[in-house]
Amino acid sequence: MTGAQGQLAFTDEAGRDTTLREYGLDPSLDSPLLPNAAVAGALQNLVRLATELCGVPFGVVNIISADSQHQIGAWGVDRRICSREDSMCAKVFHSRERTVVPDARQDERFTDNPFVTGDIGAVRFYASIPLETESGFVPGTLCVFSEEPRDLTPDQLRILDVLAKQVVELLELQHRTTQLDRAYAELKESNAKLASFAGRVSHDLRIPLTTILGYVELVEDDPLIQSAGSAAKYLERIGASGHRMLAMLEDVLSYSRVGGGIRPEYTRLSDVAWDVARDLGIDHHGILEIEDAAVYADPGQLRTLLQNLLSNAMNYRRPDRDLRIRVSGVSNYHGATVFVADNGKGIAPEDRAKVLEPLVRLRRPGDGAGTGLGLATCSSIAKAHGGELTLSETQGGGTTVIVSFPAGS
Repeated sequence: MTGAQGQLAFTDEAGRDTTLREYGLDPSLDSPLLPNAAVAGALQNLVRLATELCGVPFGVVNIISADSQHQIGAWGVDRRICSREDSMCAKVFHSRERTVVPDARQDERFTDNPFVTGDIGAVRFYASIPLETESGFVPGTLCVFSEEPRDLTPDQLRILDVLAKQVVELLELQHRTTQLDRAYAELKESNAKLASFAGRVSHDLRIPLTTILGYVELVEDDPLIQSAGSAAKYLERIGASGHRMLAMLEDVLSYSRVGGGIRPEYTRLSDVAWDVARDLGIDHHGILEIEDAAVYADPGQLRTLLQNLLSNAMNYRRPDRDLRIRVSGVSNYHGATVFVADNGKGIAPEDRAKVLEPLVRLRRPGDGAGTGLGLATCSSIAKAHGGELTLSETQGGGTTVIVSFPAGS
């Protein structure tokens, strides 16, 4: 919020509570606590430092809502909420200037205030610094006070100004954290809806496409069609295109299912890897080496992950040497890490983050067919288990995929 919007935030009291909520400070709560423990702890330390440097026993950070004063940090007193009408800070915080009152009984702004008269407190010395953000919004004050008259030196006032700026930095940090949390929640919901939509569409399209391919195969077997060379060629192209489309729909459906209903259990890596290898027809070609490890993962999704990684290794092999793939893992009380290393074309360091995004392909000469969903699906599977997928270079050339899985509870 900048420019005119920032000035509006400062002057428009009707929108004050809305702006406070953007900072993660909800005035409707009994006590607007900062949810970030590190921020809350740092705030408390700043209030304590302010009291010690000023030589007074009490200090608070007050947040002023539309009708109340909320103390979100306090030293020497218990945090409390009072009405804005009773608040001393609410009378002066809009000035944007520090207020120093040696004896509140002698200041006409506070002579009848319940914090001065004894109805709530017996404040004599009072000093406050408005907490002004870069946008011009003033959520409240940093104030120090005592029950004895006194004054502050110029050095103490300068230090109080500095500490007030540090409080503002903490509030801005809370503001950014709240914005990021909200954006993350919206993005997560949007991705869930998109994945659900993609799953429904791919599922609905797969059925008629499978039917079409079935009829194409029946027609291809017809002797009359086999004797007609051009028709047979056209049907072969239709069938090939249809199978590529079906493979794409299967990839989209697989991607949309990741994270739904994860049921992890301890699984032997070698069992799943050999099953996948047999399905891909690479179990007896001498190109695959598998070492066992115990992995706490959903067996079905672990299978999908290995199938995508082994398929990628086959699709992106180097033409000048025989393909070699090694599947291995290590496990301990922290969890398990699975390695799938090949000696293929490899992925340049600047492309490794990019290829983990959905529908991203490098489109290099000689690359096999693909949808750009394989590695994205694998990355999503790792995240759904609470782990992570990273890419590195195999010694001697190629790609090594590293997937971590946390230990079971």
